[in-house]
Amino acid sequence: MKFVFLIMGAYLLGSVPFALIIAKAHGRDLRTIGSGNVGATNLARALGRKWAYLCFCLDVLKGLLPMLAATVALSSPPTIIQLFLALAVGCAAISGHIFPIYIKFKGGKGVATSFGVALGLWPFYTLCAIVAFAAWAIVVLLSRYISLASIVASVTFPISLILAIVLIPNWDFAKLWPLLSAAIVIPIMVIVRHRQNIKRLIAGTETKILAK
Repeated sequence: MKFVFLIMGAYLLGSVPFALIIAKAHGRDLRTIGSGNVGATNLARALGRKWAYLCFCLDVLKGLLPMLAATVALSSPPTIIQLFLALAVGCAAISGHIFPIYIKFKGGKGVATSFGVALGLWPFYTLCAIVAFAAWAIVVLLSRYISLASIVASVTFPISLILAIVLIPNWDFAKLWPLLSAAIVIPIMVIVRHRQNIKRLIAGTETKILAK
């Protein structure tokens, strides 16, 4: 039952549209600005990077806090069923961000919240999330495309987990395959949410960060 409550709470917390709330507090409707997306990147276009950084941190916490709570509820070592339940908590938080109940299920793309979920599942996802974030930062610095960096980070995450399972002696695939399955499915969700960005990247019309 505790996982049922965690899943419900994770979805409701994930549904909180912080970018939209911050924009509304400044008298602006984020859905009518830029891409219309209710995420940190579009908030940067509307209000500047300072508020986008705040929103990014809040969106990360939407995934991190529920996953930390789920991790505390796990036994040591966790059973496969417990791993599935913990992953369900993380997926609920991400789904809440992408399909928020408070604003007619039209939310953001889930990158920051997915990062928070990954950070919270120690140690299996945490290390891979750090590697993925490093890849994200490098792509941003080189290309200045947030969308491209998010896609690269999403692909990097499951690859990092595969390498970790192969290289770390006590990381057994037979016990961790639920984590690997989710590590593949969640990035697919993120990439699908970026399909319009992918079209603009191919067409050369995608907006770069810091571009006027």
